[in-house]
Amino acid sequence: MNTPDKTPSLGRQNAQRIPLSNVVTLAGAVETLLDPLVIVAGLLVSSFAVDATLSPGYEVLALIAFSLSFPGNARLKDSALTIFGKALSNTLLLAGFLLLFGYASGYLEYFPEELVLAWFVSMPFALFGCHMLARWMIPGVLKLCGAESTAVICGVNDIGDHLAKLFIKDRHLGIRFLGYFDDRKRERLIQLGNNPLLGTITNMAEYVKNRNIDRIYLALPMATQPRILALLDGLKDTTASVYFVPDIFVTDMIQGRSESVGGIPVVAVCDTPFAGFSGIVKRAEDIVISALILALISPILLAVALGVKLSSPGPVIFRQRRYGLDGKEILVYKFRSMTVTEDGTKVTQATRDDKRITPFGAFIRRTSLDELPQFINVIQGRMSIVGPRPHAVAHNELYRSLIKGYMVRHKVRPGITGWAQVNGYRGETDTVEKMEMRINYDLEYLRNWSLLMDLKIIARTVLVFVNDKAAY
Repeated sequence: MNTPDKTPSLGRQNAQRIPLSNVVTLAGAVETLLDPLVIVAGLLVSSFAVDATLSPGYEVLALIAFSLSFPGNARLKDSALTIFGKALSNTLLLAGFLLLFGYASGYLEYFPEELVLAWFVSMPFALFGCHMLARWMIPGVLKLCGAESTAVICGVNDIGDHLAKLFIKDRHLGIRFLGYFDDRKRERLIQLGNNPLLGTITNMAEYVKNRNIDRIYLALPMATQPRILALLDGLKDTTASVYFVPDIFVTDMIQGRSESVGGIPVVAVCDTPFAGFSGIVKRAEDIVISALILALISPILLAVALGVKLSSPGPVIFRQRRYGLDGKEILVYKFRSMTVTEDGTKVTQATRDDKRITPFGAFIRRTSLDELPQFINVIQGRMSIVGPRPHAVAHNELYRSLIKGYMVRHKVRPGITGWAQVNGYRGETDTVEKMEMRINYDLEYLRNWSLLMDLKIIARTVLVFVNDKAAY
């Protein structure tokens, strides 16, 4: 993920007004825009190939395709096999969603079949070819335009080592790493490896000035603030851009980014991925897909409800308190699959061959039909289609004290399905270690969310949940 660089003014007297400028790298722009632009261009080329007349419907289709594929998820540093795999999976997900939406809405009949077929068949090859071309061209373009920067790192430590490896491995960043500055002797610098030690911190300013270094990355502990201020004073007589990499970035961050509040720079260490426009996209996704699914499965809902009613005494719908967005209690709906409806201070998780599960309940649990009423929760705004699965309140109170970062998963709406579930962590979590793995996947989802990732999880859910042996 490319994080915009922030370049603060260095003068102490300007500390009350520190403007921030977003620097977007060429590689970052290409990775973000290449997929959606190639997909839209492929639609236009396919329409011309079959002599189709471009109508306003094509503009709508192009806009939907662009939105679903933005931002691109392929990285220029990925291997050729990985790039092709992402191109193929992205095509299948996009085609599946558009065909399902087109069929359900009747929108599909406005486009010639040969056009749709040509577009989807050519898409993975066009995406792969354009990515390989960009991967080959960008390093040369950076050198030709003089956009390649030289960089040094001040401080040999974990964060400095991470930066150095990133610069060396990813040549599409356009940054040529020259070496470190540190006051300690080489034998004490475990992370130095084979990288050059260019000198001490005190003589860094002279080195940078004499060699016209473009970038300096200060990977120093925040506890050394007076030392950093003195160092910044010494660097005022150079033209190098100075970037402070505080040691908070060594921590496990969720949606870490920097921004400005009234001209004062602030750093987000833990935030929701659904801030601003992303939140609108996520909510629109939930409403549209849930409405389509509810319309398609309404006969199944009636059949399951009848089966629950006839199979055992008790309510058809089981309502249980769960923690939702921001840790607030919500009521979650499920078809009742047990002879009990536990929702107290102690809730016993279902186990294999659990005597409380009815015969019909075992069937709907195994096939995930018991979860279908939660699409109503999605329409209500209590849940999302994709997100961390909600746990019973009693389980939350237990695990929040045992697992570090447990409550962070509540920065988003809970989901009917999630990244943990399609990676094998569904059903009973009879050990703390299993719950920790589930939470790790939930937090990974928060760090890497995209609309395409949601569609990928939905597609995998259909395959995983029907035959999931962990469900009982």
